[in-house]
Amino acid sequence: MDKTSLGHHISQQYNAELEGVRNRVLAMGGLVEQQIAQAVASLCEGDTALAEAVINRDVQVNALEVSIDEECSQILARRQPAASDLRLIVAIIKTITDLERIGDQAEKVARMGERLAEQDQPRKGYDEIRTLGRLAGEMVRDALDAFARLDTEAAMQVVQGDAQVDHEYEGIMRQRITHMMEDPRQITRSLDVMWAARALERIGDHARNIAEYVIYLVKGKDVRHTSIEQIEKAILD
Repeated sequence: MDKTSLGHHISQQYNAELEGVRNRVLAMGGLVEQQIAQAVASLCEGDTALAEAVINRDVQVNALEVSIDEECSQILARRQPAASDLRLIVAIIKTITDLERIGDQAEKVARMGERLAEQDQPRKGYDEIRTLGRLAGEMVRDALDAFARLDTEAAMQVVQGDAQVDHEYEGIMRQRITHMMEDPRQITRSLDVMWAARALERIGDHARNIAEYVIYLVKGKDVRHTSIEQIEKAILD
């Protein structure tokens, strides 16, 4: 399947419906990317106003999921799509679910940022969160780019990138456990940082899911819960 296959129907209205819902997914993705970046910035900079904006904007992400899902349901009922069109609708429904969950995780990071900003200790030592947030945000951006271009190779790179996010997350956990053991006064702060790191690691998992949906959409193969080697084979077949 390629982008040209989205516009091959006799009905121009059907073409417009498919392209429209696809574009709305990308718009939702753009909003979610912004949520991630601002949530991480709010935590690292102690910006409670920015954190509150991220939390409040989650309503928009939720509303988009409901709206796009309803639009997909209407297309299924009216058009009864088959083959690649059906895979597109299925992939979209799954993708918006993961995007909504990414928004939820960004909200968690913002809430941890608010909690950390309320503490009187100096705001420092969050470089690791900034790095993890950048990596997770890049995974989401690249997954959405792969979806936009129907690029399985780009999707594969996202899947492979999840290992780096996991590695950074594990490093933060080890570091914070050490801090808590050395200074019990750091326990509350370190736990909040660990919760934020966990949310960012989950964002990476959701980005990987979206990349796997791209492979399903293009190749017609469900590669969830399979190894990197199996996914590579599915792309080459």
